[in-house]
Amino acid sequence: MLQIINIPTEQTTAATDVLMAILAFIITLKVYRSGKGVDLKKTKIWIWVFGLLTFASAIGAIAHGFQMSKLTNFVLWQPLNLSLGLATGLFFTGVVYDFKNFTLPKAVISILIVCAIIFLIVNVILPNAFIVFIICEAIAMLFAFVAYTILASRKTIEGAGLMAEGIFVTIIAAGIQAIKTIKVIFIWEFDHNGIFHLVQMIGLIILLKGLQTEFRSRAFDARPTL
Repeated sequence: MLQIINIPTEQTTAATDVLMAILAFIITLKVYRSGKGVDLKKTKIWIWVFGLLTFASAIGAIAHGFQMSKLTNFVLWQPLNLSLGLATGLFFTGVVYDFKNFTLPKAVISILIVCAIIFLIVNVILPNAFIVFIICEAIAMLFAFVAYTILASRKTIEGAGLMAEGIFVTIIAAGIQAIKTIKVIFIWEFDHNGIFHLVQMIGLIILLKGLQTEFRSRAFDARPTL
């Protein structure tokens, strides 16, 4: 029988993972509803991003929240790592799609899937290699932030400013997660992972608003004129 772990910071990390999974799932549904009739390719990219994040967060809640052997925990982290790697790659793909005026070079997705698999292999071979993901995520988010800032300044697509804001929050969250010594007590005790989840959820909500704004703008432009 599974027992809840008795480490307070792991309990709050698991709880915030559950909240992240719920939020990411809701966002997946909202993105699908907003974008399916406007741009199915873009919609598929982003529902995969948030769907993979939903899966990774759910697995993270189990890995952090229950007592288990080191081997079991290690096994759980492998699909989680692969999901995060794929989500980051597809996030990058979504940014390229917008930046290239809703077109996508054929090789992009294939290259990013290979990179995600390489990331998984590195994590299997090297212990405590999650910092590799954080570094890759930071690079991808920095590129995304610059890309959407440029799009916002050019007023190329609606919602680009919101996307840049959401990515900026994500970069802050990634920075928090990288600092393992951070701990905060607010009713419960949170470590760097729990705080990361809380900040990241704010970023996810802003990203949703950015995507919905862009989809609505194109839906409006596509309306027939009388």
